Amino acid sequence: MQGVINVFSPMTFLFVVLGTAWGLIAGALPGLSASMAVILMLPFTYGMGGIQSVIVLVAVYVGSMCGGSFSAILLKTPGTPSAVATTFDGYPMAMKGEAAKAIGISITGSAFGGIFSGIMMVSFASILAIWALKFQSAEFFALSLLGLSCIASIGSKDPLKALVSALLGLMVSTVGLDAIAGAERFTFGQYYLMNGIDYIPVMIGAYALAEVYRNVLTNKKETVGKATSVKAEFIGIKHIIKYFSIYIKSSIIGTIVGIIPAAGGSIAALISYGEAVRSSKHPERFGEGAEEGVIASETANNAAVGGSLVPTLVLGIPGGNVAAILLAAFTMHGLIPGPMLLKSQPEMLYSILVGVIVSSLLLFVVGKFVSVQFSKITRLPYSFMATIIIVLGLVGSYSLKNNIYDVFVMFFFSFLGFYFEKFHYSTSSFILGIVLGPICENGLRKQLIISGGNWSTFFTRPISLIVIILSILSFATPFIRSYLQKRKQAIH
Repeated sequence: MQGVINVFSPMTFLFVVLGTAWGLIAGALPGLSASMAVILMLPFTYGMGGIQSVIVLVAVYVGSMCGGSFSAILLKTPGTPSAVATTFDGYPMAMKGEAAKAIGISITGSAFGGIFSGIMMVSFASILAIWALKFQSAEFFALSLLGLSCIASIGSKDPLKALVSALLGLMVSTVGLDAIAGAERFTFGQYYLMNGIDYIPVMIGAYALAEVYRNVLTNKKETVGKATSVKAEFIGIKHIIKYFSIYIKSSIIGTIVGIIPAAGGSIAALISYGEAVRSSKHPERFGEGAEEGVIASETANNAAVGGSLVPTLVLGIPGGNVAAILLAAFTMHGLIPGPMLLKSQPEMLYSILVGVIVSSLLLFVVGKFVSVQFSKITRLPYSFMATIIIVLGLVGSYSLKNNIYDVFVMFFFSFLGFYFEKFHYSTSSFILGIVLGPICENGLRKQLIISGGNWSTFFTRPISLIVIILSILSFATPFIRSYLQKRKQAIH
C-alpha cells in the first residue's frame, strides 16, 4: 500500500507521466537510446526524494523501450537497439497502410510485457536473482547461440544467404581491440577502429539510409502507407486473447533474458521473435507484416525492463546498460541495492514495482499522444521525409560517442545494406551477428580458459546444456518443417 501511495502522490504521478512521455520521445529518436534518455533525465531528479527519483527514472526506462518501435514502424529506423526486431514486420505493416495498427500492437505488447515483468519482479525477485548468478561464461555462450539460431527463422526464404550474412556480422564484431588478449584486430592501423564498430550506426545505415536509397531510386513520392494520419489503433481484449500465447511466451522470454546480467532487451526481442516464427503455423508471413512479429518483439523488450531490475535491486549487479545507470542513481540518492534490500528498504522495491506497472499502463494514453505527434513526419512528401531520416541518422550516429567516424561507418553500411537487399541477403541476420558476436566470442574463450581448453564443460553445466539443446531445436525446426512440407506436397 505504501508503494501505491508513493507512486500516486500528486507530484510523483505527474513526474511519472512526464518521465514516460520523455522516454517515448527519446526512444523514437534514433541515437537517443534508453541509456541516453535516463542520463538526460538524471539531473532533473537531483532535487527529488530518493524513492521519487527512482520511480521517475524507471518510468523513463519503460517509455523509451516502447518509443523505439515508433520510428522502427514508421521510418524503418529502430529508435533503440531493442526495436530492431520490430522493423521486420512493423515497417511492412506500415507499407500496407496498417501503421496505426502496428503502433497500437507495439503499445499493447510493451504494456503487457512491462506489467508481467513488474509482477514477476516482486513475486520471485530473490529466487530469480539467485538463479541469475548461475549464468557464467558457458551460459552466455549458449545464450548467444540461441540468439544466433534465429537466423534460420529470419532467413527461411534463403537460409544460405542468411547464414553468410550472419557470418559477415560476426566477422565485423571482431574489429577492434581483443577484449581478452588486448591485441589489435582488423584495424588496418586506424586508431578509430580500436574501439570496434558499434552496431547502432551500422543499424541506422543498413536499415534507414538503405531504405531511403531504394525509395529514391524508385522515385517514391507518396507518404508512408499512403496514410494521411497515423493514430495508434486501440487493441482490445479480443486481440490479446487471440494471441495470448505469444504475449505470455514473449513476456516470459523477455523477463528471463532481462534478468541475465548484460543480456538486455535487444537479445530478448530477437530470441522472442525467432521463437514466434519457429512455433507459428504460418512462418512464411513473418517479414511480410505479421502481427505476431510485432507482438513478440515489443512484449519481450519491455518485459526485459522488469527482468533487468531484479539483479540490480536484489544483488546490486546491473542487468544491462540502463540498469547500470539506475544503480548509480540509486547510490547517488542514498538507496542501497543488494541482498538486504527486501528487509531494509521494502518500500523502495514495492514503489518500483508499482512504478513499472503504472508507467506501462500510461503507455496506452501517453503513447497514443506521442505516436500521433511523431507520425506527422510520415504525412510529408517523401523527399522531405528522406531528408529528415538522413538528418536523424547523422545526429543519432554522431551523438553516440561524439565521433565523426561513426557517421562514416553509418554511410558505409548504408551502401552495404542497400546491396544486401538488392541481392537478397539478410540485413537482419547481419545485424544479429554484430550484436551477438562479442557475447558469443567472449563467453566461448573465457569458458575455455577457465576449463583449461576442455570443450565438454559446455555440456556438463545443466543450464548451458539445456540452452544449447534449445538452440539446436530452434535452428533445425524451420528446415525440418520445410522438408516435411515438400514431402507432403510430393506425396499429393
